[in-house]
Amino acid sequence: MILYEYPFNERIRTYLRLEHLFRRLSELVPRSHPIDHHYALATIFEVMDVAARADLKSDVMKDLDKQKQILNAYRGNPAISEDVLDEITGKLDRYFNALNTTPGKAGLSLTENDWLMSIRSRVGIPGGTCEFDLPSYYAWQHRDAADRQSDLENWAAPLGTLAESIHLLLKLLRDSGTPQKVVAAHGQLQQNLPQGRTFQLLRLRLDPAMGLVPEISGNRLMVSVRLMKQEAPDRLAVSTDDAQFELTLCS
Repeated sequence: MILYEYPFNERIRTYLRLEHLFRRLSELVPRSHPIDHHYALATIFEVMDVAARADLKSDVMKDLDKQKQILNAYRGNPAISEDVLDEITGKLDRYFNALNTTPGKAGLSLTENDWLMSIRSRVGIPGGTCEFDLPSYYAWQHRDAADRQSDLENWAAPLGTLAESIHLLLKLLRDSGTPQKVVAAHGQLQQNLPQGRTFQLLRLRLDPAMGLVPEISGNRLMVSVRLMKQEAPDRLAVSTDDAQFELTLCS
């Protein structure tokens, strides 16, 4: 099954983008080839760009505190394990305090590294990190893989708390939804959202054997899914066949 996710607001959209980048970073750093480490460093710069939003840290801290209050309301419920509750609220507390004591935006300390910033200024230029442009960076890429991995881990460390916070917040958000089997009649589904709840994320699981791609749109009142099929290697067309998939709304 292929999982597609659609955020209903800009905050969750930013969280998903950062999660995507952190996952990529965790895949690239353990590898040994210089090209992998080049893209790992480029990913760190992308995280810094996405995290440059002035209100990102305060949004994450507000969400951490909100989730803690929600979970504490379950205390005394015989169906809820107090040990698990303590573990999760403990993490929420630790991440909140760590972010609260970190000055400025995520990765601010990296901006004080002139060598890294010289690479950052050229990494977005096509071919801008060639050896004649950045000879010291070219030399770094020829160092032992273990040394490069150690450097990357040190540079990524200031972003660790943000990564863990977003991972936990998205996990709690995803766990709040209940999957439902739905049918897109003639390849289309429009569904009014239940009133009284604010949904933040839509999750859609689709069998790849069907050869369909969903186009999702939505707002606080309704959600729409249009299924497309591959007609040619370079063209998608609207599907007119009934199709079943799994839909989850998370609040």
